[in-house]
Amino acid sequence: MGADARRSTGGAAAGDRPPVTAAPACCIAGGGPAGMMLGLLLARAGVRVRVLEKHSDFLRDFRGDTIHPSTLQVLDDIGLIDAFLALPHRKVRRVRLPASRGSVDVDLARLGGRYPYIAFVPQWDFLDLVAAEGCRLPNFHLSMGSEVRDLLVEEGRVVGVRTRDDGGDEEVRALLTIGADGRDSVVRQRSGIEVAETSPPMDVFWFRVSRRPDDPDGLVARVGGGHMAVLIDRGAYWQIAYIIPKGAGDEVRRQGIESLRDTVGQLVPEFGDRVQEIGGWDDVSLLTVRSNHVRRWWRPGLLLIGDAAHAMSPIGGVGINLAVQDAVAAHNILARPLLRGRVDDGLLARVERRRRLPAALTQRVQAMLQSTVVAPALGARPAEVPWPVRTLLRTPYVDRLLPRFVGQGFRPERVRPAP
Repeated sequence: MGADARRSTGGAAAGDRPPVTAAPACCIAGGGPAGMMLGLLLARAGVRVRVLEKHSDFLRDFRGDTIHPSTLQVLDDIGLIDAFLALPHRKVRRVRLPASRGSVDVDLARLGGRYPYIAFVPQWDFLDLVAAEGCRLPNFHLSMGSEVRDLLVEEGRVVGVRTRDDGGDEEVRALLTIGADGRDSVVRQRSGIEVAETSPPMDVFWFRVSRRPDDPDGLVARVGGGHMAVLIDRGAYWQIAYIIPKGAGDEVRRQGIESLRDTVGQLVPEFGDRVQEIGGWDDVSLLTVRSNHVRRWWRPGLLLIGDAAHAMSPIGGVGINLAVQDAVAAHNILARPLLRGRVDDGLLARVERRRRLPAALTQRVQAMLQSTVVAPALGARPAEVPWPVRTLLRTPYVDRLLPRFVGQGFRPERVRPAP
């Protein structure tokens, strides 16, 4: 993890808060994008919220950091856009998809509006920003280093969680419990809600090399010889996602770090001697790619959102943005009932109905790209942009739909005013 990662202050901000003196109306397990954003939005509406994050800070590998226009608009809605744009970030206005005949560009300028770009910012900075804003509110309490271990259930209804921190075990009771604790959600496991797994054909090695002033900018994919890499412009360096066949991590390691350097050098010749910056396997991290969705998002007293409800493939960098959209929809539907002290099952089902289709459609698009671009590329076959995508890009007026999908998703949410 780079030195810039150590600037995270979320734990310190949380530590400055006074002890909890009243039971929350909403207990949120997980301080990622979904949990933190929902906690902030509900607290702004006057709902007492407690967010439980098992780690002591937000410094996590493999956290998505592609902030799409849909999330930028949410930050605008709640008055945080200027603070966000003051963070060190890179703007990407064009996404290049590999194809057997060159590449296909998705021009986000076609979106129009105030935010026709994707902003790359470390997720720990994003979460620090949201956490600091939440900690200014009297109804918001963030407990860092507090790990949810089990659910509290009475007469078939979830009434809170059992947590553990350095001080021991604690029961946190609430009118509503939110499971936003990621793809390995303990809340989901303890709830008994079933999850359907899919099988993405890839895993990803992550590493970085330095960036020079004459390098291209933006987001670039390279394909050749049965190999594929995505180059992410971080300003001072390139973050490289080197894509490998599913389960091939051990075999790649057995071939040695020099083999990896040679492959990357052939795939991206302009990096030249920079591949020597990959000093050893300590500089390379493996992300095991998963994609899944729950068969039901709720049970009485409990709602799952974000990766706990639908773990996404990294294709498109959509995970953080879908998580934020889930949080906004949950706020819009549940804030007023929480203030009134009653959240019935029908409202939880309503959140699911609103967000299930966008998540499912996004996963289908990801699966299409995995089967028509990623799998052929890894098999040394021509990678081709699917014909529906090519048609969108070549049809006047209709060609604006693909940039809209990339930037906004299938159902972007807007924050409704607090009740």
